[in-house]
Amino acid sequence: MLENQTCVVTGSSRGIGRGIAEELGRHGANVVVNYRSSEAGAREAVEAIEDAGGDAIAAQADVSDFEAVQAMREEVHDAFGSVDVLVNNAGITIDKKFENMTKEDWETVMRVNLGGVFNCTKIFFEDVKAADHGRLVNISSVVGQQGNYGQANYAATKSGLFGFTRTLALELASTGSTANCVAPGFVETDMLEDVPERVQEKIIDRIPLNRFATVDDIAGIVRFVASEESSYMTGQILGVNGGMEW
Repeated sequence: MLENQTCVVTGSSRGIGRGIAEELGRHGANVVVNYRSSEAGAREAVEAIEDAGGDAIAAQADVSDFEAVQAMREEVHDAFGSVDVLVNNAGITIDKKFENMTKEDWETVMRVNLGGVFNCTKIFFEDVKAADHGRLVNISSVVGQQGNYGQANYAATKSGLFGFTRTLALELASTGSTANCVAPGFVETDMLEDVPERVQEKIIDRIPLNRFATVDDIAGIVRFVASEESSYMTGQILGVNGGMEW
C-alpha cells in the first residue's frame, strides 16, 4: 500500500511515533525513524521494520533545531531520495497549573510542539508538494480540542496544529498533495502509565468506548491517511478518541 513511499516520522523512537513508524514499514514504506536522544529505541524500531521486510534508517535530529532538521533532510535524501510523507509526531509536555507555569515552561513546549512542526514542514515542504501522493500528517490531541487541567501550554500547541493543517491543505491542494491532522485521545503509552490510577479512572469514565486507545488504534489511522486511499480527504481533523465529545 505504501511501497516505494519514503516516510519521515518525527519522535518515533517510542510510543505513538514508534507504532506509526513500524506500521508504515509493514506496509512497504521506506521509513525514517527520527529521534532526539533515544538512539537505542530508534535502532530497535529500525530492526523491527527490517525484520518485517521493510527498509528504515534512524535519523537523529532535535526538531526544534532548524539546522539539525536540514542536516536530517540531507541524510534522508542520501538514503531514500525525496520524501513523500511527513508525519509530525514529536512533542513534549511540561504540565503545571497555569498560575505555576513559568515563561520557560511555556516557551519550551511551544518551541518543540509548534516550532518543531514548522521546521520539519518547512524543510520537507517542497518534497511533499512535488510528490505524486504527498502527505502531511500532523499528530495533535484531544487535549487540543477540549483543553485539559494543567496543560495550557500543551493544549495551545495542539490546537494550533488545527489551523496550521487546514491552511497547508489549501496551499498543497493545487498539486494533489494533502494535509490532515490526527487527534488521538488518551493512549496506552509510558506517558499514560505515569498518570495516577485514580485520574486514569476518571478519564475512562469520560470515554464512551470505556477504554484507552492502543498505539495500533492510532497507527492504523495514520497509515490510512498516509496512503493513496485517502487522496480525496484534506484539511481534516480526525478525532480518534473513543467517542469523547469536543
